Amino acid sequence: MRTAVIAIGGNAIIKAGEEATYQNQMRNLGETCAHLARMISAGYDIVLTHGNGPQVGNILIQNDMARRKVPSMPLDVCVAESQGQLGYMIQQALTEALTKSGVRKVVTCVLTRVVVDQDDPAFEQPTKPVGPYYDQDEKEELKRTHGWEFMLDKKRGGYRRVVPSPRPTRIVECGGIRRLVFGGQNQTEVVVASGGGGIPVIERDGHYQGVEAVVDKDLAAAVLAVGIQERLFIMLTDVDAAYLDFGGRNPRPLGQVGVEEMQAHLDQGQFAPGSMGPKVEAALYFLKNGGERAIITSTDRIEQALEGRAGTQIVR
Repeated sequence: MRTAVIAIGGNAIIKAGEEATYQNQMRNLGETCAHLARMISAGYDIVLTHGNGPQVGNILIQNDMARRKVPSMPLDVCVAESQGQLGYMIQQALTEALTKSGVRKVVTCVLTRVVVDQDDPAFEQPTKPVGPYYDQDEKEELKRTHGWEFMLDKKRGGYRRVVPSPRPTRIVECGGIRRLVFGGQNQTEVVVASGGGGIPVIERDGHYQGVEAVVDKDLAAAVLAVGIQERLFIMLTDVDAAYLDFGGRNPRPLGQVGVEEMQAHLDQGQFAPGSMGPKVEAALYFLKNGGERAIITSTDRIEQALEGRAGTQIVR
């Protein structure tokens, strides 16, 4: 069997500057899933993970606009809502692409929880902006009634809620996901799991409690890949590879690179914290915990990357 965990970025669902309509998202997913279907038809069984930033942001805006008439849901529930929404859309788009490729597979979505440490320092220093922008009066009211923390966005001229982004430690549904993807030669499931980094929960005496936080999707995907003992981890983004001196006068794409060299580049600040940095960190976590090969590339290069002819190939 050939298997892989694949994390698709937000640009695979909604591109920069586009309105997050159903039609736009389905068109983008159709293009992404056509590439994934060719990979599957070539003999791969996959677990697919995805981002959810714009989608959960819109759910929070809907919560905000309706809060005087409809009870708002906590952030962990909003993440779960986005998992269901995007899971269904991926099911539709990928099933269509597989049918066109002559592949009979069932796209199966798993509502996925990710365990975070209740003592993670991120809970003391919320930094991740989510949801709509508020004026001064609205901010003060929400801080008083909900206990939310805010940051001022001077460019947008408003306040935005900030929440913790703790590190993922394990995936609750890992065992079931592994059974689905490693079901044998005749297994029929293409699995969608850990959407948006997973629904963040803390564990107390065997009980799981949802928390108001968001988890980095690439780190959560790496934890999932390690948990199901996968050997290949692929992150698809809007650039064809990880670059040294990206944004400088002489950017240089990285081809095949070892773990120690990639760690050195990360330590030297070569990868931006808000974009490529988490992807490199996720790849290194995966490789240091049993993985064999991690790939960072764009969706349209996935087939060449699998053959080692494109993308950044990080190996042990």
